[in-house]
Amino acid sequence: MIRVSCLAVAALALITSRADAAAIDWQAELQRCRALRETVAPLLQAGQGISAVGRSNRSVRRCIWIQRMAVRRKIPGAEAW
Repeated sequence: MIRVSCLAVAALALITSRADAAAIDWQAELQRCRALRETVAPLLQAGQGISAVGRSNRSVRRCIWIQRMAVRRKIPGAEAW
């Protein structure tokens, strides 16, 4: 009986920690993506590749995803990329 209740408490703690980790600070993420866009966009328009900019494709893809989700959820300050 004690093992079952300990297991239930551990499972509840795990679920709660995942819910907290999944929460996104939308304003901070949008600000980070704006800063990334300000530094990357002029270089890309000048014909430089993303690797020359020193940014990974992963960060750009994350910003595109963040922007898309923020627009979909109607977060203030979100604009399509």
